[in-house]
Amino acid sequence: MRVVTLLPSATEIVYALGVEPVGVSHECDYPPAASEQPSVNRSRVDPTAASGEINEQVAAAEDDGVYAIERETLAALDPDLIVTQGVCDVCAVDHVVVEDAVVELGLDAEVLTLDVHTLDDLFESIQHIGDVLGRGERANELVGDLRSRVAAVETTAARAESTPSVAVLDWTEPVMVAGHWVPEMVTTAGGEYGLESAGAHSRPREWDEIRAYDPERLIVSPCGFDLAQIRENLADLTERPGWAELSAVRNGHVTLVDGHHYVNRSGPRLVDTLEFLGWAIHPALFDRPPRDAVSELEAVQH
Repeated sequence: MRVVTLLPSATEIVYALGVEPVGVSHECDYPPAASEQPSVNRSRVDPTAASGEINEQVAAAEDDGVYAIERETLAALDPDLIVTQGVCDVCAVDHVVVEDAVVELGLDAEVLTLDVHTLDDLFESIQHIGDVLGRGERANELVGDLRSRVAAVETTAARAESTPSVAVLDWTEPVMVAGHWVPEMVTTAGGEYGLESAGAHSRPREWDEIRAYDPERLIVSPCGFDLAQIRENLADLTERPGWAELSAVRNGHVTLVDGHHYVNRSGPRLVDTLEFLGWAIHPALFDRPPRDAVSELEAVQH
């Protein structure tokens, strides 16, 4: 079966099931072999810009959409299956855009839309893709392994003597509090997530809300940013009034997590993210994550 995957998480799932896609999105870079496949879409936004500039570019692209399909490439690949998403039209190509392209090009392709908001949604998506690809048994094994790791995190977190308050930011200008699968994962990892409910969409928040909540653990993981880009944009937070007075900042519990590969990518490595969150919330109980994925800021001294 000829498969095109139009979001990084779907690409990771398909590779994990033992199938190599014939085309991917411009952001697909894991596993490394994905980078060698033809890109079937392009972005109208510069991902290397500052967070505030990206936000303005996204707003300016609202009428035409953030992403465009490379129709000639898609037609030449002639896929049997196209995997896209319906979670966020800023994060990846929306399924409506894909379906319109399939009709216009006269392709005989099934469009499979992922709509992941929880860990269970992820596991169900893996199983569904596995069934469609004829890799149901491999999907069962993969999901079983991921569920075992989730259970291990939950068991470890249950040994904690406290439940720290946690905020996860998936954008910094404007400030956005992470929703979707993040509240559930924070709770599973032994934290209290009081700013958003499980499965809810991420949305902009007033900085005063963050200050009033005063999290004991602050995790900064802007969507699409690796650690270097997060640090380049840290002034979005550190120059805000009251930053130095936040409990997490004063006590050295500010953690940067690669949002491009982990927190905001709803593929199998979302369980890696869960393990990283366990360490950020309860560092004495969990192993330290790889330094190319997670970094911490020093406490602000008074």
